[in-house]
Amino acid sequence: MNQRTYDAVAPAKVAFLGLGVMGYPMAGHLRRAGHDVTVFNRTAAKADQWAAEYSGRSGATPRQAAHDADIVFACVGNDDDLRSIVLGEHGAFAGMKPGAVFVDHTTASAEVARELYQAARRHGLDFLDAPVSGGQAGAVNGLLTVMVGGDGPVFERVRPVAMAFSRAFTLIGAPGAGQLAKMVNQICIAGLLQGLSEGVNFGLAAGLDMKLVLDVIGKGAAQSWQMDNRGKTMVENKFDFGFAVDWMRKDLGLCLDEARRNGAPLPATALIDQFYSDVQTAGGGRHDTSSLIRRLRKAGT
Repeated sequence: MNQRTYDAVAPAKVAFLGLGVMGYPMAGHLRRAGHDVTVFNRTAAKADQWAAEYSGRSGATPRQAAHDADIVFACVGNDDDLRSIVLGEHGAFAGMKPGAVFVDHTTASAEVARELYQAARRHGLDFLDAPVSGGQAGAVNGLLTVMVGGDGPVFERVRPVAMAFSRAFTLIGAPGAGQLAKMVNQICIAGLLQGLSEGVNFGLAAGLDMKLVLDVIGKGAAQSWQMDNRGKTMVENKFDFGFAVDWMRKDLGLCLDEARRNGAPLPATALIDQFYSDVQTAGGGRHDTSSLIRRLRKAGT
C-alpha cells in the first residue's frame, strides 16, 4: 500500500508517455496527488491497465495523450524511442497546446536534449531534460532524485507537480545539463560497484564473514548507498533488484560518447563498461548492476 503523502498543489492536466518499471509508478503518483492524468504506452494493454488501476485515461497515440495537457512527462528507453514519441504527425509535440511543457525523464544523450529543446521552441512549447536517479524502488516510493536542464521559469512551473514522485527536483543548468549530470551519476555508481565487488570478493576469498565486515566498514569512510543496499545481497549471490546491466551499458555508452566530445578521460569507466559486457555475455544482462561481482567470484564462494 502506498504510504507517500503529497503536498497541496493546484491540480494540473498532465500526460505521461512510457509506462515501464519507472513510468508506471511515476504516473501513478501524479494521479494520487490529484492531477488529471492521461497515459500512453506502445503496448496499449499496459496503458489500459494503468487507466483502470488509477481511474485515469489512456491515449492511442502520444499526440492524443498530450492533447490539451499543461505538462507532458515521458520516460522511455533511448534517444530514438524519445524522438519517436515526440516528433512527427502522431508525436506529442503535434498535439500539445502553445506554452505547454514537455519533461523528459529518459536517460538519453545531452545532444538529443538540446535538439528537442530547439524543436519545442519552434512549436511554441517548452522542454526540460530531467533524468532520474533512485531506480525502481525510488519510482515506486515516489522518492526519485531528478536532475534538470532547461530554463529557470519553466522549471519553476513544473517543480510543484513533479514533486509528486520526487524527493529532489533540481535545476542543474542549461538544456542538456540534466543529462550530463546523470552521466556523472552513472560514472560514480559504476566505480563504486566495481570497488565494492572487488572488496567483497577479496573478503570472501580471505575467509571473512563478509556480512559482519560490511556492517563494520559501513559505519566508516567506505560507507555508500551501494554498500548499504547491495553489499549483503552480493554476498548472497542475489542480483534481482531493478536496474539491469543492459540499461547500465546503455548509460555508460552515453557517458563514453560524451567524453569523446568533451575530452574528459574515463579510463576506469571504459574498463568497467567492458566488465559489464562480460556479465552480459555470461547471461546476466537482466541482473542488476551489482552483478559485477560475478566476474570475480570463484566457484563455490
